[in-house]
Amino acid sequence: MARIRIPSTIVIIFVTVQTGFLLFMYARYSSFMPQSEEKPSQVHILILSSWRSGSSFVGQLFSQHPSVFYLMEPAWHVWVTMYQNSAKVLHMAVRDLVRSVFLCDMSVFDAYMPWKRNLSDLFQWAASRALCSAPACDSFQRTDITSELACKTLCGRYPFSKVEEACKTYSHVVIKEVRFFDLKVLYPLLTDPSLNLKIIHLVRDPRAVVKSREQSVKALARDNGIVLSTNGTKVEDSKYKVMQEVCRSHVQIYETATLKPPNFLKDRYLMVRFEDLVRDPLSEISEMYKFADLSLTPRLKSWVYNITHGQGPGEKKEAFKITSRDAVSVSQAWRNVLSFQKVKKIQEVCKGAINSLGYQLVDSEKEQRDLTLDLVLPRRQNQFSWSSFNPKH
Repeated sequence: MARIRIPSTIVIIFVTVQTGFLLFMYARYSSFMPQSEEKPSQVHILILSSWRSGSSFVGQLFSQHPSVFYLMEPAWHVWVTMYQNSAKVLHMAVRDLVRSVFLCDMSVFDAYMPWKRNLSDLFQWAASRALCSAPACDSFQRTDITSELACKTLCGRYPFSKVEEACKTYSHVVIKEVRFFDLKVLYPLLTDPSLNLKIIHLVRDPRAVVKSREQSVKALARDNGIVLSTNGTKVEDSKYKVMQEVCRSHVQIYETATLKPPNFLKDRYLMVRFEDLVRDPLSEISEMYKFADLSLTPRLKSWVYNITHGQGPGEKKEAFKITSRDAVSVSQAWRNVLSFQKVKKIQEVCKGAINSLGYQLVDSEKEQRDLTLDLVLPRRQNQFSWSSFNPKH
């Protein structure tokens, strides 16, 4: 049988045309496909902290912003419902709830609140300015600075469906949560293409945290039991076992984010010290807002000044409320209130965190009481920053 010989030049031309045609068709097809690299329209911010670290205050700095939909500790519902489990076991349930809230899917609460419910059934709902203004509640405008008392009085009877309705109308969804003890648990959220997640990690001097926790012993007893895996038994933490876990988790989160972190954390982690925040509120808030793609409004500037320049340290009954206080005095109150024996014990269980997060140990009661001795160390010039991060190294 005769063979047909085709010149090589014709073969080359044919292959070239075919390749060009395929590339054209691929490009045309791709233009109709969703781009996985595109970020979601909403920005998602997780304020990651622990109890009595000033996180409610930081939460309010975001909640009062007119572009922010904010919820305070929605995972409280998980812990209350499944309190006989450990924090580690509950991590995935907490993470799933947080993800659903970020996506404005409030059906996730059906598992924890199966009854017909109003706004007031959601934990600390009145701390959310977004749930106290339209479209969630008609009593306030988005640009208003709202108070919990006024919100509870006027907005509590609105239906729970307003939570999801309101969430979908904001450019930023912010959640404050104290129930994560390992940054790696959040990796699935950080790599989820449906989320545009950034993390603000708020820390505070452990000695100040203990002083604040002593004002809220009974309120924290159930959470303490979950942290220590006591199968539902409440714990008062007189031996600072919970504080040891809290300090360990802060070090773990900070080191995971700063020592050879994965590439997907680039530009998505910011550590903030409460002490720096109260010393220079506007500067620190401006940095947090820049990180979150928000702008500081004149009304918010005025509110921040008033809330941080009150006359006193705050009363015990105000432990979970945001009131006008002398914020710098609040941050230093432990030095006069705690005994040196307590301070030594806290320093023993939290030495790693005190050193890693930039605080100074005290070696005597004299040093503790001497308020001219600054125990908040300056930010290190060589401290990790993303601008210097090179994944090739």
